[in-house]
Amino acid sequence: MIEAILSVGGMALLAGLGLGFAAKKFQVEADPVAEKVEAALPASNCGNCGYPGCKAYAEAMAAGEAEINLCTPGGKTTMEEIAMVLGVEPKAMGDGGPKVAYIHEEACIGCTACIKACPVDAIIGGNKQSHTVVTDICTACEKCVEPCPVDCIEMAPKPQTIYDWQWNKPAGPQATVH
Repeated sequence: MIEAILSVGGMALLAGLGLGFAAKKFQVEADPVAEKVEAALPASNCGNCGYPGCKAYAEAMAAGEAEINLCTPGGKTTMEEIAMVLGVEPKAMGDGGPKVAYIHEEACIGCTACIKACPVDAIIGGNKQSHTVVTDICTACEKCVEPCPVDCIEMAPKPQTIYDWQWNKPAGPQATVH
């Protein structure tokens, strides 16, 4: 019994040392600028930018091969943050603020095509029942719009609730004279 425990423990130790050595030997250095740009992206991996995911888009932007205004789920605020990281001027981007998918429930036939297309599972509903979108989860990737056979899905501004509403910032310090 002791011999079995020692032999399995020895094999585990050798495997661990081998993996540690391989990790050091074959380590790939990542571009720190691309990592900062990727951190600014919404990580929805929707592909609206024309790249297979946020990491590929971030690497292309860091290399100067992609425009910084292609991320529709991130919108204008994400584009401005990326411009700051890359040290470039922000591009023009039509943005009325954050958007989410909106399903006109009276027109929904319950086909579940939108549910299957949603990469973040933001659409709920059953077969042959109307569906709705959980706005806190929706990334505005627009992948649910095209598969809808009755065109009952549109992108609408994200509704403002008391949980995400912000007061306007004051103009600046007010000098008071006594």
